[in-house]
Amino acid sequence: MAAVGGSSSLGLPCVFSPKSRQYLALCAQDGRLRIWNTDIKTLNQEYVPSAHLSATCTCISWGPCRKEGPQRKKRKSEAGQVENQVDLLALGTAAGSVIIYSTVKGALHCTLDGSHSGVVNCVQWHPEDCLLYSGSDDTHIVEWDLQTGKARCKWKADRAPVTSLCVSPDGKLLLSAGHTIKMWDLETKEVYRKFTGHSTAVTTLRFATTRPPDSDGLYFLSGAAHDRLLSVWQVREDGKDKNSVVSFNLTDEPHHIDLFTSNSKEEVRWLAVVCKDGQLHLFEHFLNGPCKKPLSPLCTVQMTGVEDSPIPVPLLAAALTTDTHSLLLAYGNHLQPVMERVEVNTAERHVCLTRDVHTTLSLTMETTVSKVKTPVVNAKSKVVVPGLPGHQAPVKGALGSEKRKGTDMSIEERLGKIEMSSEKAVKGAPSLQTDNFAVLLVQGLESKDANILNKVFQTRKDMLIKKTVARVPLPAVLPLVEEITKRMQGHPYTAVLMVRWLKAVLMQHTSYLASLPDLMFQLGVLYHMIESRVKMFHKLTKLHGKLYLLMTQVRLSSCSKIVNLSQIVAVLSARQSDKQSVSVDEVE
Repeated sequence: MAAVGGSSSLGLPCVFSPKSRQYLALCAQDGRLRIWNTDIKTLNQEYVPSAHLSATCTCISWGPCRKEGPQRKKRKSEAGQVENQVDLLALGTAAGSVIIYSTVKGALHCTLDGSHSGVVNCVQWHPEDCLLYSGSDDTHIVEWDLQTGKARCKWKADRAPVTSLCVSPDGKLLLSAGHTIKMWDLETKEVYRKFTGHSTAVTTLRFATTRPPDSDGLYFLSGAAHDRLLSVWQVREDGKDKNSVVSFNLTDEPHHIDLFTSNSKEEVRWLAVVCKDGQLHLFEHFLNGPCKKPLSPLCTVQMTGVEDSPIPVPLLAAALTTDTHSLLLAYGNHLQPVMERVEVNTAERHVCLTRDVHTTLSLTMETTVSKVKTPVVNAKSKVVVPGLPGHQAPVKGALGSEKRKGTDMSIEERLGKIEMSSEKAVKGAPSLQTDNFAVLLVQGLESKDANILNKVFQTRKDMLIKKTVARVPLPAVLPLVEEITKRMQGHPYTAVLMVRWLKAVLMQHTSYLASLPDLMFQLGVLYHMIESRVKMFHKLTKLHGKLYLLMTQVRLSSCSKIVNLSQIVAVLSARQSDKQSVSVDEVE
């Protein structure tokens, strides 16, 4: 059986379903979970988590067949289908929670939260029991019970964040990794072995063999960030397993790994590795002992377009099939991937596949989204129009045009209407302000009309700003940030208003902005401006403290002077009264 696990937390999550490889689950830049059917190559399900913009999905892992909960009695003909049917899907989030999604129900199954205080980097299912393991930036591993929906056990794994997990095929051992790889006994939750050899965070762990009768035949693979070597480790009974036994050469760090596990170390291992640069490397090797030199791939597969100057098409994931010469590939982009089964000639060291990705995407979109059927009209077809036979149907074009003239308003009229509606709006009454603001904002950004942008940016209502930014399409997000950056450099009053807009953009579209390859270059002006203001803020804070101390001293000194003056006045008044009493006695 091919090893299947959670995808790497460094890139966007993308993983095939186990066994049949019928589904491909991935999360794109917009934070939505999409499940594609690899057989008919269409979108099967789409799920939008409630916090998909503020707490993006960081990792995905397919679970085994669902066993918990009451189930109706199945027929004999359905027994085999239910046994091979995948159901639950675990999604780790940046908020520290784990979402369990049911593909059978097409809805949220449950949410596991309350145990992690950091980003969930990896999730792994137990192969037999209804258990799930998650690792986080808080350096802890949590064992979840899917029947109760609560944490069953939690323990500290290391001083560094837990970046990868893998459960052994027999369900008795657990691999965890940060900078150091640890093998845990799941029954006692104690460290069984430690492995060191990666200088960066380990992002990939896979068992290459099941646990045989002799412990010397247990192998697993590991890959790390910014590391072009995939290491193979052997778990020996004598404990002499401090160094890796085999290394595989790659062109970039591994993002997706698939291989076939076996009970015997004498069988050949087929390994498919998709790297960060979008290339696929195929390896064939016998795990029969140490090898000093790193092994080169048996075959390298790369995708390109059909343009005059071919552009590389990145591979997202690859899955091995029962036929060793056949592969299931997913390539293109995460929003609209292309899935294809191909046969690769491993006799060639380098294979370049040419595909017209744009045509494939357009065809897929038509079959997936469009449900409108166009009738086939030929010479024998008759068109039936409303009205009595022999009479011409009334023409409504003029009336429709008159009505349209009344609804077609200029930008200034629409802005004026929005202002009037905002003044007369009743609390709780439905309003189209947000839609109008979003449309006008996009029009203003495209036309660079200062009047439209000024009208939109003058609003002070935080809820209106938040909803408007949420309705802005993704291609307009970056121009909106650039316009906000330009206006923040102007008048202080305008800068205060722009801070509200910038806050709303970062809360709503963080996942999209983080996916941009040259984000630092595009947002360099905003970054430097924020950095300079942060530095100035410290100076202003110190100046504020000094002024506060000075004003406090001034107040105290003035208060003391007032007290002294009041005392003097009291003394003088007392003396004056004494003199008056003395003069009265002398007169008597």
